[in-house]
Amino acid sequence: MIRRTSLAGLALLIAVPLAAQAPAGLQLRLDHSTNADDPDDVPEVTVTTQGSGYRVETGPAVTAWDSNDTAMGSYTLRGTFTMLEPSGHVNYYGLVYGGGAMEGDGQNYLYFLIGQNGTYIVKHRAGNETTHDIQARTAHDAIETPDAGGRSVNELEVRVGSNRTDFVVNGVVVYTAPKSGMAARTDGIWGVRVNHVLPGIVVSDLGVSR
Repeated sequence: MIRRTSLAGLALLIAVPLAAQAPAGLQLRLDHSTNADDPDDVPEVTVTTQGSGYRVETGPAVTAWDSNDTAMGSYTLRGTFTMLEPSGHVNYYGLVYGGGAMEGDGQNYLYFLIGQNGTYIVKHRAGNETTHDIQARTAHDAIETPDAGGRSVNELEVRVGSNRTDFVVNGVVVYTAPKSGMAARTDGIWGVRVNHVLPGIVVSDLGVSR
């Protein structure tokens, strides 16, 4: 069974659990493209269970989380992201952490995402429309790019320590940020973000260790 969610505005929160086959308790927040030159390809996001994880197909960009999934202090958040088919242009996907007020206008979180062109970004989201670069788009050889069939597999980690956070791809630290300024807020909800027009991202082995 598939649950399809139509977009009714620029940002829409689905606060009820998805269909029984999708992870229980998963919540979605959709962000519609406001760029007329880069529109969403379809008005829906689809989430279905696949193996021990789930597959996300966008339309609009989506942030997905379970309100029971929180981490504080020192911890490692990790997940494996399998791209089954790339977007027609570079879009990003990966981990969300340090989240708060995810349902409302005051949403606040950090995210570590990779793109199909072998680049990564680290950003802070504050409110519905504001993002701040902690690390702008940066290329790194540790990121696996799509093969001839369009498929790639990357394991992402956010290793939060007492005074710094390491951002890791396939076991390689690609960036380190001090826990100060916008990068200081690491306690809170964790989950994933998949940006728009990505037809097949499988999320697996998602979780936190301490």
